[in-house]
Amino acid sequence: MNLLDQFCVEGAPKLDAGQLDMLLPEVPGWAIEDGQLRRKFAFRDFHETIRFVNSLAEMIDQENHHPTLTVTYQHCAVAYHTHSAGGAVSLNDFICAAKANAIYAQRAGA
Repeated sequence: MNLLDQFCVEGAPKLDAGQLDMLLPEVPGWAIEDGQLRRKFAFRDFHETIRFVNSLAEMIDQENHHPTLTVTYQHCAVAYHTHSAGGAVSLNDFICAAKANAIYAQRAGA
């Protein structure tokens, strides 16, 4: 399944444990913690962190699927869950996680 080619849909259902286990390898660095899909991204300095956050914000708005972001000097923690799925993890969360990984990889190469 190529998550990068997919788009978030309104009303995405909750994924079951088997689906979560199947999809986690598709988004390296992410984990299910406290019922959310989470990852912490590391950067050299605050400016690099903010550049990532700005790039991430563009994708987030395009997908209309907004995570919780925690931004510090050299880190950006991202936590996804889906309100329409009762606050559980849905395919939308994995789609955005894959796209966030791609943005991070592109910024690292910049």
